Amino acid sequence: MSDERTTGSNALTWLLVAASVAVLYWATLAKLSVDWWTDENYSHGLLVPFIIAFVLWTNRNDLVSATPASRWTEFFGLAVIALGILMLALGVLGSELFTQRVSFVVVSAGIVRYLGGKHLLRISGMFFVLFALAIPLPQIVFNKIALPLQFTASKVAVWGIRLFDVPTVRKGNVIDILPAGAMQTISLEVVEACSGIRSLMTLIAIALLLGFFTRTKKDLSDGLISGMTVADLARTGILMLLSVPVAVLTNAARVSSTGWFTYLYGIRASEGTWHELSGIVMYVIALAILIFLNIALQKVFDRRSAAE
Repeated sequence: MSDERTTGSNALTWLLVAASVAVLYWATLAKLSVDWWTDENYSHGLLVPFIIAFVLWTNRNDLVSATPASRWTEFFGLAVIALGILMLALGVLGSELFTQRVSFVVVSAGIVRYLGGKHLLRISGMFFVLFALAIPLPQIVFNKIALPLQFTASKVAVWGIRLFDVPTVRKGNVIDILPAGAMQTISLEVVEACSGIRSLMTLIAIALLLGFFTRTKKDLSDGLISGMTVADLARTGILMLLSVPVAVLTNAARVSSTGWFTYLYGIRASEGTWHELSGIVMYVIALAILIFLNIALQKVFDRRSAAE
């Protein structure tokens, strides 16, 4: 009977705390949801809460069996919560959405540490990282990343176009092509969406999920973080880094193919259905490359473990 009362009391505590956090961050989370819905760079964020909820629910026994927090853990958790609330206050005062959204992750992690202890935080740690990856970057930071990617994708795309002996000239992120039999050049601009930045945000999150779902230990309570061993974390980190060149190269290949078809069929090849379809095809190819790289990395780390 006492165990049932304790379980019911813990559930009520978590429910009240969750309700309090929802009230505190209602405006912040509502705006974040709108951004996920309208901003294609972060549309994968719409799936993140459902993925987190599904994994935690299927591993709910691990969550229930988490050991109570110690005094030091409670103090540390309160300190993290206080830091997160301070970030929220500064974000509201400065009208800075990114700080407000990050503060939600910090406060949530602090609450988990305070109520559930270090063990529960270790179980759910990966999901805080996943949620953080779905938070839109400040525009100034986003532009600092997108612009170099645009120029890189442009350079690689021109190299790819010239492989087919297509006359082309690059001016920054604009590629001029003279279609076959035409007298006037067509300018293809490698815009932000074609730089790889859009798929990059999604591919990094997918790389994290691939690493998690192919982890060595399937129990969240095992391993270092969320059932992931040190080797799993290293493999996942490498895969997340590799998603950057994968995003750039696949988008450059998309621009190259668009340039080649523009040379053959004119401006209509760079607009409408073909342009949209090429984006989907290259995204599927990028996903397939990530899966292949993950399998290759698994074999490398397995051989290393066997050698040790």
